[in-house]
Amino acid sequence: MKIKEKKTKTIKISIVASLLLSIAFIILILKFTINPNDLQDIFKHDIRYEFFLIAVILNVFSWFLWGVRLKVLSGAIDKDVHISVWEGTKIVIANLFLAGITPSMAGGEPVRIHLLHKDGMNVGGATAVVLGERLIDAIFILTIVPLALYVLKSRISNGAVSLGLSIGVVVFIAGVILFLYSIKYPEKIRSFLIFISDKIGRFSKKREAGKRAGIVKKIKREVDNFHNSMVFFLSEGRKSFLLAGILTVIMWSIAFMIPSMLLLGLGLYPFFIESYAAQVLLLVIIMMPTTPGSAGVAEVGVGALYATLIPASPSYLLGVFVLLFRFITYHMNLIVGAIFQYRIFKSVASFSLDTIKKQK
Repeated sequence: MKIKEKKTKTIKISIVASLLLSIAFIILILKFTINPNDLQDIFKHDIRYEFFLIAVILNVFSWFLWGVRLKVLSGAIDKDVHISVWEGTKIVIANLFLAGITPSMAGGEPVRIHLLHKDGMNVGGATAVVLGERLIDAIFILTIVPLALYVLKSRISNGAVSLGLSIGVVVFIAGVILFLYSIKYPEKIRSFLIFISDKIGRFSKKREAGKRAGIVKKIKREVDNFHNSMVFFLSEGRKSFLLAGILTVIMWSIAFMIPSMLLLGLGLYPFFIESYAAQVLLLVIIMMPTTPGSAGVAEVGVGALYATLIPASPSYLLGVFVLLFRFITYHMNLIVGAIFQYRIFKSVASFSLDTIKKQK
């Protein structure tokens, strides 16, 4: 019972920390960009609310495309498993909550793996689908980052932002290399996981030989399933992998249009190309394992990147832009994700792997 309570407490801390950090940094940005005299001007400003609605629709549509990509990859891995577009979209939406309260959005991956497994895929195949998504995302980002840096090279003067981007690029490259290594040398990955399992097992008061043998057998089976699935993606399934790559470009490009819609809604020039580049660089920053959901880091990153695009006068527009952007792309995801997660697992704050197991 104590273990379950500890897990529940950890989830609650992550929820509170991510929300408080996000809200606190938004308030700070508003404080530095808006003074009391600006409040009346904000309501007098020429606001185009229809563009805010379009931004929300674009965010929802990106979920749908993510669901289509999940369907394509899962269908390629196991042709006997038929996941509809709606089922894929539900899986994506359900993963948004945990993704939003964990660093690098890593918390959403176990949810997607479990729900794919629940729909009939083996765990190794489901893991291959989810990590395949990560690989495609990484390839897309690493391909487009040089272009983004070229577009914004004359505008990025903030040392902290430049440092964050440099670290992010290095982390991405290291992650892709490690991923490819695991595909080429599965036996070493098996040995490593068994080693970690044995180390963790030493902390257990009761170490049963039969139990260890079962764990080792399961590790070998799932690593083999994962390896075979990834090899399949890069060989016979490369057409599906390519289609998923095209969907990825479209999905992220639609999501990257959201800031431009918000700028139009605020009566500003949309900066389509520059904003696209800024979103690519922001994604690099967000994907780094920092705070839960990159809360605080994302707000500062958005403010720093768009401070170079949004006119200095009136200054309050930057704060309003950051508020709208994070609400649509982060808080809205948390709210909708929490609703779907609760409908599926009957739990939000008390969610854990134990909750998942009970659903099997």
